[in-house]
Amino acid sequence: MIKMTVNGRAVALDADPSEPLLWALREDLQLTGTKFGCGMALCGACTVHLDGQPVRACSTPLSVAAGKKVTTIEGVGASRVGKATQAAWVKLDVPQCGYCQSGQIMSACALLASKKNPNDADIDAAMSGNLCRCGTYNQIRAAIHVAADSLNGKKVGA
Repeated sequence: MIKMTVNGRAVALDADPSEPLLWALREDLQLTGTKFGCGMALCGACTVHLDGQPVRACSTPLSVAAGKKVTTIEGVGASRVGKATQAAWVKLDVPQCGYCQSGQIMSACALLASKKNPNDADIDAAMSGNLCRCGTYNQIRAAIHVAADSLNGKKVGA
């Protein structure tokens, strides 16, 4: 039995400890917002937070999450940073197809939780492992700046 906290809820899973965390989230817990992209931790679509740090759920064994806090796209909006980031994504209409966006948002939230006012180089470094086939990188960067401004109490234009 593997016990962990997922989006603030204690869960116990009777699953193979070597099973990727991604499949436990999607199949066992029905949290399908986290996407399968490449299966090799190269695209970032499966990004979740493990004790606040971004990890690729497709290559993280379930056993690594034992006793830890997992946050997915379904739960990140409960935090101040998550709420501001999601609001910025909506405000700037970032997604095109949207497939990668849950991973993008999770990486952006991890950045904003650790750095209050990131510059473009900080954003590029933090987001470098997240691929977007639609090429919304400029909108993503702009949304991160908007979220940071909002979190820092700066008035954000309409």
